[in-house]
Amino acid sequence: MKKIIIPVIAALGIALGSCTNDLDQQPQIGVTSGVIYSTVEGYESVMAKIYGSYSLIGQSKAGQEDLSSYSGHDLMRNYFNLQEGTTDEAAFRWLSGDNLWSLPFMNWDNSCPSVSDVYYRLYYSIALCNEFLRYCSDDVLSGFSADEQARLRTYASEARFMRALSYSLVLDLFRQGPFVDENTPTSGVMPPALDAAGLFEYIEGELLAIEGSLENMPPYGRAGKGAVYTLLGRLYLNSEVYTGIPRWTECISACKKAMGMGYSLEPDYLKLFNGENNLRTNEIILAFANDATNATTWGSGTYIVCGCIGSDNAQSAPDYGISTGWGSFRVHGQFYELFKGADGDSRNTFFTDGQTQYITTSLEDGTQGYHACKFTNLTDGGDAASNSAADGCNTDIPFFRLADVYLIAAEATVRGGEGMTRSEALELVNAIRGRAYGDASGNITDAQLTLDFLIDERGRELYLEMTRRTDLVRFGLFTTDKYLWNWKGGTADGRAVDARYNYFPIPASELSANSNLKNMGY
Repeated sequence: MKKIIIPVIAALGIALGSCTNDLDQQPQIGVTSGVIYSTVEGYESVMAKIYGSYSLIGQSKAGQEDLSSYSGHDLMRNYFNLQEGTTDEAAFRWLSGDNLWSLPFMNWDNSCPSVSDVYYRLYYSIALCNEFLRYCSDDVLSGFSADEQARLRTYASEARFMRALSYSLVLDLFRQGPFVDENTPTSGVMPPALDAAGLFEYIEGELLAIEGSLENMPPYGRAGKGAVYTLLGRLYLNSEVYTGIPRWTECISACKKAMGMGYSLEPDYLKLFNGENNLRTNEIILAFANDATNATTWGSGTYIVCGCIGSDNAQSAPDYGISTGWGSFRVHGQFYELFKGADGDSRNTFFTDGQTQYITTSLEDGTQGYHACKFTNLTDGGDAASNSAADGCNTDIPFFRLADVYLIAAEATVRGGEGMTRSEALELVNAIRGRAYGDASGNITDAQLTLDFLIDERGRELYLEMTRRTDLVRFGLFTTDKYLWNWKGGTADGRAVDARYNYFPIPASELSANSNLKNMGY
């Protein structure tokens, strides 16, 4: 299977550690920088590095890490832990091995290893983009042909998109962050801090500036206009959380632009999450690639596939395209309630044999909690897509897809946004449910199209896709007692926690290095 190939750039060793006071250190290319940026192929190798920074730890699955970290894992694995492991969708079992105790119990602080790893990997990706963009000025590009300049300017817009995406995750997770771009000196500067409103304004401005310079339907794994509009939709959907100002109408407008790019729902829901999901370019708008041969990782898609399959129960790992399950996490019983009575829903992929629905005695009890098995390492024909025991999985992370855009637009409409009627929003929701049930038996009526229904439907459609924490925060359910699941807040029955846990703290090491940053509430 041919996917994105991440080339080995031996000279591209990024000097960025978790205690640096310079979040925009320039990748140390040294004497080879002139060589790398002398050809289009050199630029393309760095672009591959930028995209790969989300799924890979470095140049190999073990060792050669791009930066030191507490866990040694890639951004997607750490991001999954923050977005899913703090919610009802992923109950960690191996808490001690990965030092994850504070996440499900919602008692993290500014020394939490998982939080630090996400923070520094996001800024590592931003540093890559900034370094790339320094070599995209008109003066530098003037040495290339007109056709080559056009290609390189498209790549520059993609780098700006990836930087905006990283800053959007900083905004969502931390509500603040130091700001650096390609114009920031690479040494001797203490980056200024942007609050949530400042980050929001910057991200929005970047996305609007580049929308016309990206491809309509780019090659798989690269960002195009659809990715810009989808990220704008997500940004506007959460605007009230971030800035206090709702932007429902702008959200609908962005979603309609994304829907106008030519994407369509994949008829078979589960093929969106198998070992050949790189073929689902009809629905997947942006994905981060796994490739057991060329882009091996024990995080990203491998982490989700293997983590959801039990290691000591009756599950047959080969049925999911892997040799051995890890049994890392299950779903909480409260989340499974969303699928009660929905036997005809193809999204109901849970393994229940020998398992209790609720996790009441201990998160580490592997017999409690159902396993969500929608991610597999199977080909369309049902064979293993790779030898996962040695090389990991081939299953990509579908980070943006059309069904999410449909649900974003529907929610913004129900919340009062203009530009889409309720009947149009209902049609979008029923298109998703029609795909899930295979017919109209799961369709809902206009009276059922409520915010309560939509948060549940987002859970059914998007579980394990790293949207849950953000969704629960937006609906006021994450830290409050309006919705409880076992072990939320560290008690068996669940409890409300302080509102500061709606976001994460800037790591202590960064606070000591940059006096412009201050944690709110911690």
